[in-house]
Amino acid sequence: MRFLRTLPVLLFFSSLLILPSTCESSSKPKPFGLTSTSVATTSSPKKNDKETIQSSIGESNDILEIDSDLMKDIEMLSNMLSEVVKRENPHVHELYNQLRKHGIDRAEDPDNIQAFEQMKKLARDISPTDALGILRVFSLALNLVNAAEVHHRLRALKRHEMNLDDHVGPLPMVEDSVRGTIETILGNEEGDQEDIYEFLSKQKVEIVLTAHPTEVNRKTILRKYRKITETLSKLDRPDLHPYERSEAISSIQRDIAATWGSDEIRRIKPTPHDEAAGGNAVIETVLWEAVPSYLRKLDAQCMVSLGKRLPIDTVPVKFASWIGGDRDGNPNVTPDVTREVVLHQRLRAAKLFLVDMNRLYSEMAISTLYADLSEDMKALADSIEHSRDHYERYRRVVGHLRNRLLKTIRECEREIFEIGGGSSYKPSVEIGRPMGVPSWEGVNVIQKKEDLMKPLRIMYDSLVQTGFESVADGHLLDMIRRLAVFGVSLLPLDIREESTRHTMAMDAITQYLGIGSYEEWSEEERLTFLQKELSGKRPLFRISDLEAQRVDPKVLITLRVFETISQMDSENLGAYVISQAQTASDVMAVMLLQQQFGMNPENGKMMRVVPLFETLNDLTNAPDVLTQLFEIESYVNAVNGKQEVMVGYSDSAKDAGRLAACWAQYTSQEAMVSIGKKYGIELTFFHGKGGTVGRGGNPNTFRAILSHPPNTVNGRFRVTEQGEMIRQNFGSPGIAERTLDVYCSAVLREAFVKHVEPKDSWRKQMKRISDVSCADYRKMVREDPRFVPYFRQATPEVELGTLNIGSRPAKRNPKGGIESLRAIPWTFAWGQSRLNLSAWLGVGAGLHVEDEGDKKELREMYEQWPWFREIIDLLAMILSKTDYSISENYDNLLVDKTDELIAIGKEVREKLVETRQAILDVSGSTEYGGPHVQLLRPSAKIRNPYVDSINCVQAELLKELRNMGSEECEIKKIRRDALVVSINGISQGMKNSG
Repeated sequence: MRFLRTLPVLLFFSSLLILPSTCESSSKPKPFGLTSTSVATTSSPKKNDKETIQSSIGESNDILEIDSDLMKDIEMLSNMLSEVVKRENPHVHELYNQLRKHGIDRAEDPDNIQAFEQMKKLARDISPTDALGILRVFSLALNLVNAAEVHHRLRALKRHEMNLDDHVGPLPMVEDSVRGTIETILGNEEGDQEDIYEFLSKQKVEIVLTAHPTEVNRKTILRKYRKITETLSKLDRPDLHPYERSEAISSIQRDIAATWGSDEIRRIKPTPHDEAAGGNAVIETVLWEAVPSYLRKLDAQCMVSLGKRLPIDTVPVKFASWIGGDRDGNPNVTPDVTREVVLHQRLRAAKLFLVDMNRLYSEMAISTLYADLSEDMKALADSIEHSRDHYERYRRVVGHLRNRLLKTIRECEREIFEIGGGSSYKPSVEIGRPMGVPSWEGVNVIQKKEDLMKPLRIMYDSLVQTGFESVADGHLLDMIRRLAVFGVSLLPLDIREESTRHTMAMDAITQYLGIGSYEEWSEEERLTFLQKELSGKRPLFRISDLEAQRVDPKVLITLRVFETISQMDSENLGAYVISQAQTASDVMAVMLLQQQFGMNPENGKMMRVVPLFETLNDLTNAPDVLTQLFEIESYVNAVNGKQEVMVGYSDSAKDAGRLAACWAQYTSQEAMVSIGKKYGIELTFFHGKGGTVGRGGNPNTFRAILSHPPNTVNGRFRVTEQGEMIRQNFGSPGIAERTLDVYCSAVLREAFVKHVEPKDSWRKQMKRISDVSCADYRKMVREDPRFVPYFRQATPEVELGTLNIGSRPAKRNPKGGIESLRAIPWTFAWGQSRLNLSAWLGVGAGLHVEDEGDKKELREMYEQWPWFREIIDLLAMILSKTDYSISENYDNLLVDKTDELIAIGKEVREKLVETRQAILDVSGSTEYGGPHVQLLRPSAKIRNPYVDSINCVQAELLKELRNMGSEECEIKKIRRDALVVSINGISQGMKNSG
């Protein structure tokens, strides 16, 4: 029992430390605790003498050297921080070292009760001011560890490649890379080169950036950490001059000192505009360069491995956004906000392409005196008037496109200014243009991607045809690829709204028309009305008429959203997502509201309507909803044989517990695919996942995609990336390229892998597990009257609502209970207290069996069924991040000393112990961690001493703040700041927060 309580302290997970998986896989999974970099989700690839896939970082002796380099980097950064703090505040420096020493002792020996008691005593005795200082040191130190790990992740990958001698290629030879995936498919004889080429040319991955409030760091601070990571890379250069090395070290020292002197706390809650600017910044500072760089490598790899290049406008990965369009429970996202966000994105895209166009102008000094042109290129150049580039015809075209971009910039700025209520627009500082390029006033704005793509392709083809292919394959090709990925809107914007808002709007309309109450109609009556109106063309109402009827302001806002998006170009928009979708009429209502504002399939303006099924009941009923929709001929004609469905992971887990949600997602997707096949509808699933396991997250994207139910991906994969996960996966060009490669390789591999179909007996087991785990989860969360008071006292849930980390409120309904609490603060709160209850509650009960035959079958499922094994491995990982003693300390300090609350706290921790044992029984292991946990030794020694110390101080801060009452004073402000820093620090230490 003691083992089960203390072992996870030694096994702290660090996702960025995961080294690349190798293509060599065992047909049997390794037990928890081994450091294998790969666990089989498929049969092993066949080998021959030429293959080098066996190279395995995780199983080689080189890992000690790699760990040593990482430790050296962290030690250097830690010493720099220590010098800054000691110089500025010696007393805080001393307290920090004391806490850290006890933390190290505890990490090395989890049974060292004295070390933990000393940590708690120090936390109890320090002053509020010292607490703030200590927490700032720990938080900064953890961020520096993260910065070092980002650098180390790329360094390890590069070294792995260099060890392949003459087999170094454009992409790494690892399992979760397109290169390794191609080798595996060919080695297993699962497909030939042409099969792979055809599929890779057509597959579509779309990553949707969201503004979910889980990124706790300010952008100003993030930029400093990114710079530190980049400088660490510079220090690894063997040709670095001693002076350059000295300057690089000084640069890091300055960044650390500047960060220490900065205020890491957001004092003002971000607006949707701020959040959208953050999303745009990822594109501008990282992905604008990383995407064409990766596509260039992918193209080269195809030439090496498949014998031919990809089509130049192939787009295996695209991006979209919810930021500024996600209205679900966020009243701050108004119609004007949505319009302004789209304009800003068009503005940023135009400015980025303008910079590219200036560079292209300087490169295209090819004169017709010495070079031929294609006929299309001659016609294009001749169509442009008023240019001084008489002989340099490519420049003539580029100069014209540049002027059109300038005009686009001016028009976007003017519209943004008018939204803000300005009366006299003044353009921004004039951007200089190359000599010989005339003014932009008389040209047309760039409205669509094709406005740029067509002339760029004509220039590319002309250069290739006339012997200048090397020039065509330079910056011009990068521009074409950027345009194919980002378009002229930068990020197509999804709109999301609750189904109840549409119902309210439809009810107001039917009552205005005098035909009854839509809300009171049956589903059959609603569908009859919607089908009839969709087949007609007459408008149902004018908004001004409804305003005169004094309808609910919420209804008017909903209708204004449709009015706003109807005025936008379709390329600026993505999907219309309906959260809490439950019926076919929920989908049809959105189609009718679009039609009311002139958005229909005929003019190409109708947004695709995507129902989001997110609770257990909704997922169970989703196949019936699709059946109803596909029985409606007008609907099938409108969607043109394609349907997108969003699967909610976080809310379903919050509703029913992890295992019940997973099984519902599996069976629902299976059934929906079957229905789509029956009606000839191509389904694309949109996966709404968060960063944590409790919200559907998985640190190993490759394994996660391969473990999806059979026939549910099929080369089409749409997924959300949120908050802190955007920074972890796209925070630097190198990491971004690696992330893109993992997504592309996973979707490619999934198409060729032989999936394991679950046996009937396995399905029966999962049905039993689902029912038992759901009942156990709901009995505590929904039915036990002690739970809500316990949750709010034992975690910083209440205090999280005061953090300025997102524009969206923590609850859909401010007056509601747990059911109205969003999944993010629900998960975030349990992660802060190191209990992570949202990810595992109900699992122990579901997996517990007495019958030996059932035990044997669960082991068989773990060994032979990749989907089940992935769930168990992820649960093992999240359990390795829990801490029995720390969560108990929160109870002791914060929970009222009533028999009821004391008892439920003990019951929760007993369930934790039972769940740990159940995971060990199913996996047949004696340790936690599994294939998801890599480099655990340095990770445990580095992170736990910091995070454990922060937890001890945070619990004391919460106790003191709650005892201070409502009156404001200076001490309270200091403690509140310290609490915010502690929340930031734990989030950095845990690597994901929501």
